[in-house]
Amino acid sequence: MIEFNLELDASGLNCPLPLLRLKKTLTEMTSGDVVKVIATDPAAHLDFGVYSDQTGNQIIKFIRESERQIFYIKKK
Repeated sequence: MIEFNLELDASGLNCPLPLLRLKKTLTEMTSGDVVKVIATDPAAHLDFGVYSDQTGNQIIKFIRESERQIFYIKKK
């Protein structure tokens, strides 16, 4: 089990809303904090992957389930 500081449920939201919610959440967090993101948008892994590459925030775990994706993202 990965420890996290905050959970963001972006279920039911489509691109670009999950990414925008993640960006807003990260601005409110401290460096080193971890956010758990739950998303149902099938393209979320692409958006979050590019975003983490561009910003230096790290996806420390990605879990794909049948109807949702779960990300653990560590703020740089």
